[in-house]
Amino acid sequence: MNKRIIDYKNFFFVGIGGIGMSALARYFNSFGKKVAGYDKNSSLLTHILNEEGCQIAYEDHLDKIPKAHLSIEDTLVVYTPAIPKEHRQLQYFQEKNFQVLKRSEVLGLITRFNKALCVAGTHGKTTTSAMLAHVLSQSDYGCSAFLGGISSNFNSNVLVNKQSEWTVVEADEFDRSFLHLSPFISIITAMDPDHLDIYGDPDHFNEGFQQYAMKIDPNGWCIVKEGIKLHSLSDSCTYNIESKTADYSANDISYEAGFMCFYVNSKEYNGRKFELGIPGIHNVLNALACVVLLEKIGLSYPQIRQGLASFRGVRRRFDIHINSDDLLFIDDYAHHPEELRLLVDSLKMMYPGKKLIAVFQPHLFSRTRDFGLEFGEQLSRFDALYLMPIYAARENEIIGISSEWLLSKVSIKDKRVVESTKVLEIMKDIKEGVVLTIGAGDIDRLVSPLQEILSQNIKHTI
Repeated sequence: MNKRIIDYKNFFFVGIGGIGMSALARYFNSFGKKVAGYDKNSSLLTHILNEEGCQIAYEDHLDKIPKAHLSIEDTLVVYTPAIPKEHRQLQYFQEKNFQVLKRSEVLGLITRFNKALCVAGTHGKTTTSAMLAHVLSQSDYGCSAFLGGISSNFNSNVLVNKQSEWTVVEADEFDRSFLHLSPFISIITAMDPDHLDIYGDPDHFNEGFQQYAMKIDPNGWCIVKEGIKLHSLSDSCTYNIESKTADYSANDISYEAGFMCFYVNSKEYNGRKFELGIPGIHNVLNALACVVLLEKIGLSYPQIRQGLASFRGVRRRFDIHINSDDLLFIDDYAHHPEELRLLVDSLKMMYPGKKLIAVFQPHLFSRTRDFGLEFGEQLSRFDALYLMPIYAARENEIIGISSEWLLSKVSIKDKRVVESTKVLEIMKDIKEGVVLTIGAGDIDRLVSPLQEILSQNIKHTI
């Protein structure tokens, strides 16, 4: 680039409504830049962007590009790999030699000028990065943050603090995006193979994470869940639950009055108690990773403890919408077998004896094919399963791979494939148990109407 990214006056985002793209759009908008963009569909995020002064069009026409953004000298164009190559606006900007960058490249440029605290891994990175950002924002350190979800504390996916040297970044392995980052310290939560449509096989997937680990600043830290084997130029340390060999271990975990309580054993925190404001055993792991990083950069025990206790989570991550004695409704983003395993483990610990009723939407044909047996094993741990059609996202259909095929891998008797339109009708008869909507596609559209139906069920029961 011929000039610094912050020196551009105008920013045009092709695919502005995505969770990562909208965070960047809001970031530059906060600096007084003229932000505009295209997205295929309107959404809550595009509505928020409009309210904050961004111009958004939903048609791929050149006349929808604002006049100011036609200046080659003053405009930076940002796009997401999800946008098709034949997109007319994107093609126009490329043909006219505008400065055009991927979202990950822009995020990478931002991290070069701050101390980037990155969270990578196939599970838990959104919650962990939001947790880090919250604790830091409650301290004297402060931070900016780019998150892959909407933080319940901030009600946002971005945090801007122009005075702080710290920037929290969710490091996404999809499309090898995280290789554009310059981490000062990084947490790596998990390395279960995923995105094999991009990487090809587990060996290349692991190679991608190894390349990422080598990008961590030699003066920083590589903080990994115990069992992950990576080489880094920085110092490394491990964390885990109930471990005698990890550098940091969370022990004596319990669920008390809405808090996950645990004790941390390490050289620095031998037996100190923490309380986490959201449920889930997997979130104790996420919190422990935060404890490690925050201790490494100098936050005190009282600051960390207070921040974790006041953390309210991320939307669609163990997101409790109804919590009555007889009936609960939880929405969760889990879309990988290991995430399902952790989710069910937490549910069985927190709600022993309650019937678990899952509505699951598989995400991607390739992921369903690659992990069919593992999905079947975890989905068989529910008491009742309603399996929605596969959400294709960026993929074409794979012949022979379907929700019916996946259902054949599930061993429980109470199971069926249902269209989304039928889910609400089925739930009109559910008056007890734990109802879950699970998946990374568009299943979240069911959350609001389903909450209304289940709330009515509770009223009719009383």
